[in-house]
Amino acid sequence: MLKPEKKFEKEREKGYSHEFPRQEYSNDFSQNGTIRLKVRLDYKGHPRPNRFFFGGKKTEEVAEEVREQRATLWKNVPLQGVRIEEVQPYDIYKVIEGEEEEEEIAYAPLELVLSANSLEDCICVLAREEFRTLEILEPSSLTFTAQEIEKLFYRFSEAFRSSKKL
Repeated sequence: MLKPEKKFEKEREKGYSHEFPRQEYSNDFSQNGTIRLKVRLDYKGHPRPNRFFFGGKKTEEVAEEVREQRATLWKNVPLQGVRIEEVQPYDIYKVIEGEEEEEEIAYAPLELVLSANSLEDCICVLAREEFRTLEILEPSSLTFTAQEIEKLFYRFSEAFRSSKKL
């Protein structure tokens, strides 16, 4: 029987690893070695029904409340390898969803400008239900090896699975 250390020895010699180490990519990032992104997150607001005769909230109010709570979290809770530079709210918009039961739902957009040490660090922001768009501000171009892309997809898959469990 093989010992666990020797089991994947051939894969490690080829450069493969089942435990992907966190690493900086060999790309030419900006002067300070970071990547800058602009990410848009749209927070959904479902209307809350009235309790007895008071206490109900419209879908816009709920969406705005959720966005304010999340914006506060983005500003105050640190993320490993990620620095939030700017948090910008935008106008709330409404969408009618549902085919049989048409329900009006409001979305409260929030735009984050962030800098990260690597793309792997950004995955915690991108693997969210609220994620809508991404714009890479710096650097202007990126080049990846096949192994770097595999590692990035693996990290994204891990983040996606862990978010599904919640």
